[in-house]
Amino acid sequence: MRTETTINNTKDFYIGKSLRNLPALRQIGFAANRRLLKTETITHDSILTEEIFQQLHRPRIVDAQRVSALRFADPMVQAVWNALLLFDLLPAGFSNRELRIHLASLLGQSPESFTQGRMTYQLRRLRLHGLIERIPKTHRYRLSSFGLRAALFCTRAYSRILRPGLGRALPITSSCPCSLRRSFDKLEQEVASWVEQAKLAA
Repeated sequence: MRTETTINNTKDFYIGKSLRNLPALRQIGFAANRRLLKTETITHDSILTEEIFQQLHRPRIVDAQRVSALRFADPMVQAVWNALLLFDLLPAGFSNRELRIHLASLLGQSPESFTQGRMTYQLRRLRLHGLIERIPKTHRYRLSSFGLRAALFCTRAYSRILRPGLGRALPITSSCPCSLRRSFDKLEQEVASWVEQAKLAA
């Protein structure tokens, strides 16, 4: 995928339009490209090993503290991961309240109904699983490198592969024909035909 950086207004970066400012604009453009490429690389290369996958999806004991599992298909977990990704590029991280507002919106609830205690519970298990870390001497948090990769991988696998894939593959969910449905139908027919042949041979 080709990426091109265009600066339409140099004053957005507090730099004049003179040609002598071209090296400074070049540096700004390269820095933006590097950040974008890093994000794209993480998005397309978010490989989680079986061991780490199981750690996320099972309860754990961390520093003598029990932490509940982050189950992949749990709507709350998916909403938490999506909410976390909104704060990835913020240098000051996020607070309990800021994350709670976005999480409540993703769940279709009002921020008032989603209490601070419920959010504290989610923050605790995210921290003990290593997905977020507290910024020293503050009550704010930020995504860890592992947390970014895990959240990107799990949210994209769920929304782009599993949910639409099952919808297309299962006859009970949709009557619209598609290549995936036809492939499964063909496979089912071939298996049934093979079983019938095996019965005749016996």
